[in-house]
Amino acid sequence: MKKISTIASFFILIVISMISLYPFYMMVMMSTYRAEDIFTGIKLMPGNYWFINLQEVLRGNFARSIMNSLIVSITATFVSVQISAMAGYALNIYSFKFRKAIFRFILATMAIPMQISLVGYLIQMRALGINNTLIPIIICHFASAFGVFWMTKYLEGALPKEMVESARIDGCHELRVFYQIAIPCIVPAITTLTLLSFVGSWNSYLLPLILINRQSLMTIPLFIQSLSGVYRTDYGAQLAALVLTTTPILVLFIIGSKSFIKGLTAGAVKG
Repeated sequence: MKKISTIASFFILIVISMISLYPFYMMVMMSTYRAEDIFTGIKLMPGNYWFINLQEVLRGNFARSIMNSLIVSITATFVSVQISAMAGYALNIYSFKFRKAIFRFILATMAIPMQISLVGYLIQMRALGINNTLIPIIICHFASAFGVFWMTKYLEGALPKEMVESARIDGCHELRVFYQIAIPCIVPAITTLTLLSFVGSWNSYLLPLILINRQSLMTIPLFIQSLSGVYRTDYGAQLAALVLTTTPILVLFIIGSKSFIKGLTAGAVKG
């Protein structure tokens, strides 16, 4: 009976995996066809138009767009995770007035859609003279309400306050306590938040669309959209570009999958 249950579980997992991977498989297959042939039926086998679509992608500003997206995503992710971890550490370890009120306020900001503050943010960036640069796209990801919430809740169960007090008694200053005591305790949470932050900034489309109108500053989503002309949308080239730009995300997930899953499950239990 146990063997039958194991086989059934494996079968269900295989079916779910195939369903999950099917859209990505179809994206890869359709990227090997001409735009006019994509809608003629389901493409389960590769075509012979991949290299032409690839040439169309590389003929544009693809390399520069990749570099811009990497600059934005890496910088935004690094600073966002740092700020979120420090804020979560402070909200857990330090006792100060209005601590709970500040945490509730941070949670409340998660309910505000980004589109509401977008106009004000654009006006502010123009007033500072840094619109039409990568700076506004980067700094908008620095303060993550979800990141602060995530780190705060994870630290509640992962970092005993007694450990922090012992480190202080031994003469550790606060930064050393944070980096050498707290950070090793929350590596799964940091890995999870890093992946989520990187994917969020990498896929960001609306903000770059509004703030950037120079081709040399286009990020990957803008570059893929620019493959559409006035009279024709080259879906084959767009799908080829999507295949190329999805690869870094898959590599990151594969590298950090164990910590990512551990962080999600631990966060779910603590939440």
